[in-house]
Amino acid sequence: METRCPYENLYIYLLDGWMKREDEALLGKGFVGNWVEDGTCFLFFSRPANDVVAHLLEIRSNLKLLEQYEMPYEQWQGGMLEPMHVGEFSIVTPWGPDVAGEGRKTIILDPGVVFGNGLHPTTRDCLRAVSFVRKEFAFKRVLDLGTGTGILAVASGLLGAEQVLAVDLNSLCARTALKNVLLNHVEGTVEVLEDNALEVLPERTDLVIANIHYEVIKELLGKDHFRQISRIIISGLMRSQARQVREDLRKYEIPVLREWEHEMTWYTILAGGRETHD
Repeated sequence: METRCPYENLYIYLLDGWMKREDEALLGKGFVGNWVEDGTCFLFFSRPANDVVAHLLEIRSNLKLLEQYEMPYEQWQGGMLEPMHVGEFSIVTPWGPDVAGEGRKTIILDPGVVFGNGLHPTTRDCLRAVSFVRKEFAFKRVLDLGTGTGILAVASGLLGAEQVLAVDLNSLCARTALKNVLLNHVEGTVEVLEDNALEVLPERTDLVIANIHYEVIKELLGKDHFRQISRIIISGLMRSQARQVREDLRKYEIPVLREWEHEMTWYTILAGGRETHD
């Protein structure tokens, strides 16, 4: 375990245009990651990188610096990344103390600058939902859509799944998830794939975890193969979205098995009931 957080402060450079993957090798040891969104790049560094970014702009005329920011890492993450217990899991960083005990399973998590640090209520409720499913249904094959940091995929592997496919369209998420898979030594079980969640529905899946945008969930529920999966965890839902998902599940005659909610704002739904097939 590391002893010091490598991200005390973040230095963020917003560029107009897309940077090539191979250009990341030019960005030095302080480079944390590149978040691509709507034709722009957010370059994250753990130290000031004005000279590095200026050199990049000199050799890549398609890129233009729009804005730059500096902030404490905890501000970006929405709070201090201290050890936490969620159900049967202890979540710790590679640079923090190992606080496992009382039969809990430890998830070592380096979230970098990606969503899924365990602080958000939908992440915590998804962890509870996966544990709940495991107690009443011995899933073997898990599909984690919109994996982010890979925390839910890692949790599934630690709970005994034989095969876990962690999918994210964002390349930074996919690389962060792979790093956490390796940190937790579940690479023999968890595979990380950079792809569109709508395009990835393996023929043999027992459990799907979809903590993902509501629009994607709506499209997934329209797919017959998705509706045939034994257990489905749907999360990231606001109240009106959860109501619509319940209506869709009722229309397709898929029973809701349990729900979790946080302050009547965020909702997680477990649905399904069909037994698995081998």
